[in-house]
Amino acid sequence: MDIVAPGVIGLALRILLAVAFIGMGVTHFLPAVQRTMAAMIPPPLRWKGIASPRNLVIFTGLCEIAGGLGLLYPPTIIAASICLIVFLVAVFPANAYAAAHRERFGWAAFPLIPRLIGQIVLIVLLVVGALLA
Repeated sequence: MDIVAPGVIGLALRILLAVAFIGMGVTHFLPAVQRTMAAMIPPPLRWKGIASPRNLVIFTGLCEIAGGLGLLYPPTIIAASICLIVFLVAVFPANAYAAAHRERFGWAAFPLIPRLIGQIVLIVLLVVGALLA
């Protein structure tokens, strides 16, 4: 019985994560999704100017795309993994706010506990993918 090398498993995992993060990042540039995501930013974190909700959505989309690409380039795998973990923690308040206001956000208001579990699973997968690099 052949055993798949850890490096191959790590590469496959990083490719899957990269596709997911790049795909999610691209959605930040779709007008309807962008409006919904901007509205999900909790009121205490809504600022004007360069840190406006719309600009934060664009910035986080770029972060997801860059992080996904970084998972595919060996010299940046660990840095990309760390950055994406920080990203997942940083965007959680917006997800929690949306979950608390389901009537306002509809499909984007994924229930809090499953969302938290999903974010933790992504963090664990990022760590595993980096360790198997």
